[in-house]
Amino acid sequence: MTWRPLTFGLSASETSLPASALPLAFKLDGALVLVIGAGAVGVRKTQQLLEAGAVVTVISDVISPNMPASVAHVERRRYRRGDLRGFSLVVSATGDPSVNDTVTQEARDEGVWLNVVDDPERSTFFFTALHRDGEVTVSVSTNGAAPALAQYVRDLVAAALPADLARVADELRRERRRLHDDGLTSEGINWRARIEGVLAGDTVSDS
Repeated sequence: MTWRPLTFGLSASETSLPASALPLAFKLDGALVLVIGAGAVGVRKTQQLLEAGAVVTVISDVISPNMPASVAHVERRRYRRGDLRGFSLVVSATGDPSVNDTVTQEARDEGVWLNVVDDPERSTFFFTALHRDGEVTVSVSTNGAAPALAQYVRDLVAAALPADLARVADELRRERRRLHDDGLTSEGINWRARIEGVLAGDTVSDS
């Protein structure tokens, strides 16, 4: 998979654009991702990225024994300038401000998406608090300001959701596919009513 990073231009403070982050869902399957630092936080971020299908390289002078076995490559050393080249996305979990300064500058030079753990000012993307039910994902973010608050809101939302949204998503996918296979459009359908019907147990036969 070829996955090219965006090139960053002016910052939000230098334009008329709002400062709020735009939540997006990236397909990371096969994307080359670098994690710098392999402590508890680095391992947790690595696991999340692996679950999303990323091909993860880890660079750290200390490697946690809990490092997932499916990491593509591990280098036991400190970060060096130039390490970011060729990666689409980078996570810096060293906790070292001087390292983070260098990583941040290199990420800007290379046009690489960067998350510096616990440092939203240096980050160009944030991890969010997730709730998954099959292919339904609820993502809550505070733009890095308060991860615990994002998790709290995530849990509140998750508790209020129906328990079988995965089944609903599967059924609606089948219905949309049948329409498309028949040369019809799914536009104009009252999907809200259809969702409520599926939640109530109403399904459409494949025959």
